[in-house]
Amino acid sequence: MNTIKGGVTAAKGFKAAGCEAQIKYKNGKKDMALVYSEKPCVTAGTFTTNKVFAAPVKWDRNIVYNEDFAQAVVVNSGVANACTGVEGDNACAEEAKAVAKVLDVPENAVLIGSTGVIGMQLPVDRICAGIEKLAPMLDASLEAGTQAAEAIMTTDTRSKQVAVEVEVAGTKVTIGGMCKGAGMIHPNMATMLCYITTDCDIDKALLQKMTSAIVDDSFNMISVDGDTSTNDTALVLANGMAGNKKITEEGADYDAFYEGLSYVFTELSKMIAGDGEGCTCLFEVQVKGATTKAEAKTLAKSIVTSSLTKAAIFGHDANWGRILCAMGYSGADFDPEKVDIFFKSEAGELQIVKDGTATDYSEEKATEILSQNPVIAIADVKQGDASATAWGCDLTFDYVKINADYRS
Repeated sequence: MNTIKGGVTAAKGFKAAGCEAQIKYKNGKKDMALVYSEKPCVTAGTFTTNKVFAAPVKWDRNIVYNEDFAQAVVVNSGVANACTGVEGDNACAEEAKAVAKVLDVPENAVLIGSTGVIGMQLPVDRICAGIEKLAPMLDASLEAGTQAAEAIMTTDTRSKQVAVEVEVAGTKVTIGGMCKGAGMIHPNMATMLCYITTDCDIDKALLQKMTSAIVDDSFNMISVDGDTSTNDTALVLANGMAGNKKITEEGADYDAFYEGLSYVFTELSKMIAGDGEGCTCLFEVQVKGATTKAEAKTLAKSIVTSSLTKAAIFGHDANWGRILCAMGYSGADFDPEKVDIFFKSEAGELQIVKDGTATDYSEEKATEILSQNPVIAIADVKQGDASATAWGCDLTFDYVKINADYRS
């Protein structure tokens, strides 16, 4: 596997663009993106588990689960098109119609994404004008992919892209992706929009199988604030233009592609967690020695979502009792008197708990370790061979400031 520069335009046959359509603000910010494949793509996707879900989620579920292919994705930021009733559903239809017209693709081959304020109706006239503006801008360049990644941002402080090359049956296959997310992020598909493109030729059912499994170990293992969004969407589009022997069954080729796709998902997940609203560092939690992977995941999620632990990370305070407390109320089965806890960063690694009680560690060294970015907490429950990793961030004053006036 080879990491390369790029995002949604890295794979063969994909073009993208981003522009300002003034969906919510008139401030020069790009707020609409378009991604297009020269050839139809098999698709896979996972979506929010929130019972309150946005109109684009409903639209995309139908296409991913019931249609043979898709060929374009249009995304806006600023307005979520959630809790908008029939008018919101109609807006999706109008968007698809507009994209179909300018790109000469079927309306049911157009995927849709929205992010922003819940409850506001989409300005369909501006959306359609934005689509007409985006179509002639479509390009396969790195810059075009970057513009698309920037256009889907809301409270993100930076765009998020990653791309890799893997070898499948002797053929180079490229996987690239972009995502957005900084707040309203919590495991259960993780709050974000994510779009991954690849030129791999792969069976649709297999693509969905691996996507669901990978999301469970990546986006489902991040948290910023404990809120699961109405708009969570992760889509993978594969156009087959790499020319590899089609992946139709599990085996070496499946595993090679799985590794690359997993890397892209995981790196994007970490980018989201590390850009949590107001945060100063990425907080990674590794749980080792659990009896099952499910138990390890439960423990890791409980630690990474603990507000008290997140606040301690912000304060560079080795308050390990908060970690052990979060493990205790997680519901997982473990013996507290066997737990070892470590803190780790670029400044070194320090064991602060052995068999459930504090070691004679240096508070100064602990503070130095916790003052870096990222910060890693390792909890070894010494009961088995299962492990899991979760990602989050510290909890800061700025998180409250950002979300106190988000609508205005």
